[in-house]
Amino acid sequence: MTTRLRKSRRHFVHQLGAGSLALSGSALLPASALAHGHDHDDDRRAAHARLSFKHGVASGDPLARQVILWTRVDGIRAGRLPVRWELALDKNFERIVRAGTALTDAHRDYTVKVDATRLQPNTVYFYRFIAGHRVSPVGRTRTLPVGKPTQVKLAVFTCSNYPAGYFHVYAEAAKRDDIQAAIHLGDYIYEYGRGEYASEDAAALDREVEPAHELLSLDDYRQRYAQYRTDPDLQAVHAAMPFIHVWDDHEIANDTWKDGAENHDSATEGEFSTRRAAALRAFHEWLPIRTPDLKHPEKIHRSFAFGDLLALHMLDTRVIARDQAFDYANYFGSTGSFDSARFAADMADADRQLLGVEQLLWLQEQMAGSGAIWQVLGQQVLMGRMNIPAPLVLGQISFSAYSALVAKAQTAPGSLTATEQAILAQPAIPYNLDAWDGYAMARETVLGMSRALDKNLVVLAGDTHNAWASDLQDYLGRTAGVEYAVSSVSSPGFEAYFPNENPALVAAGLEAIIGPLKYANTGDRGYMVITATAGECRADWHYVSTVKAAEYTLLPGKSLRTLPGAANRKLVAV
Repeated sequence: MTTRLRKSRRHFVHQLGAGSLALSGSALLPASALAHGHDHDDDRRAAHARLSFKHGVASGDPLARQVILWTRVDGIRAGRLPVRWELALDKNFERIVRAGTALTDAHRDYTVKVDATRLQPNTVYFYRFIAGHRVSPVGRTRTLPVGKPTQVKLAVFTCSNYPAGYFHVYAEAAKRDDIQAAIHLGDYIYEYGRGEYASEDAAALDREVEPAHELLSLDDYRQRYAQYRTDPDLQAVHAAMPFIHVWDDHEIANDTWKDGAENHDSATEGEFSTRRAAALRAFHEWLPIRTPDLKHPEKIHRSFAFGDLLALHMLDTRVIARDQAFDYANYFGSTGSFDSARFAADMADADRQLLGVEQLLWLQEQMAGSGAIWQVLGQQVLMGRMNIPAPLVLGQISFSAYSALVAKAQTAPGSLTATEQAILAQPAIPYNLDAWDGYAMARETVLGMSRALDKNLVVLAGDTHNAWASDLQDYLGRTAGVEYAVSSVSSPGFEAYFPNENPALVAAGLEAIIGPLKYANTGDRGYMVITATAGECRADWHYVSTVKAAEYTLLPGKSLRTLPGAANRKLVAV
């Protein structure tokens, strides 16, 4: 979520539940189970005693016959360390089906990443790691189905900001055993230093960030990931299900684009390319992602096939091709009037990029070659059209005041003043130029491609810290698919930017004035579950009552669905 747009928006609108999967990170492995036998050397025994798996375990990028397994060994002082991994059909490891040894060292921050292969499709596995005399917590993972699965169920997360509040959302998802994979749409970490964005309660919650300063170097990013990965709720959800990750901007810096970021000053913080390289390296070290191109770690677009039911295409809308976002401030002249003609011309620039030609061609090839009923795009920013009256976007009037003005126009139009009439006469413009709304031609290309291929398109989005659901329409108003957007894990939404507004009324007002928007929740933190069958692709939103206190309750959420077929690619009630 952008700092620049956050400012304008102020003016506008526990571990796993059963506990059976988690062993103590400092548990001792019996000598009979050690990969290298009992060690009688006092020095080595002392070294082993220092080892721990305090950052838990994780799995990710599942395929039908392989999955990435991840951990980190803490307490190593120097040198290389062999780490044994085991994959079993049971949590007691009586039926081990795959095992091996991986080496780790300081070069990879003592993280361990194993691509376990030759597995069976649609199978639940348990995994653990062994270093010296230490055994890691146990994780649960699952391979993807082949053939004709009757159902696919995916959890969706975004925007997990450590100082902003507790990760109750992760804790709730970790209790489930029906999720086949989790999708994280980015902002897994935030780069800010102490006292910056969403940190006003951090000290009271004992969640102040490490390091204390803004992230710039490789060590900085590694330290921040390490802090996040000590959170018990985050560890629990990683241990419960495999994750499929993409980054958004805060894994690097706010409002990242291909050549810079809003939150980067080259004069004082060095070359952006150096910072970006450090951030991407830490991302690949600390998350269970299968790097598609080792020579180009910035390329993370990749696809996952859930049989012939659902194809998931993970996209990058931040790093490899994004042009810098427009800023409304650049379209005001010396008289203070908005240059709508120049703005419209810039928005119509066909060369303006978000995905880039290479990634777009890749996506076209993936969608064209897939026979899956549902084509799902996992990406960062809102694709749905979010045009809002200009006075709201530009901070000229509050949401409640504008709503009152609309009501006045409906009930007593003759009482409107000239100023009020001028406000109501202004056009609707995109509220978020950092989203696909700021890259209109790029959006038209994707929607046109999906329509031409006659695909059932479902787009997943995060970034805004609020929940949304929209019909996806091209510039002619033709429906091309639907978008389900998830709220944040902990980052504040509109309820924090408009503390004097009722979030329910804000959401209802947005639904009323934005044509394609069918659902909004602008006040709650939560996650989303996508359930796909041959007959529908459904979204269920789940929320928690607070992230500011240890105690919380679950809140009821909305459910919507879409049906397959060219005449049905729109949102309908469940």
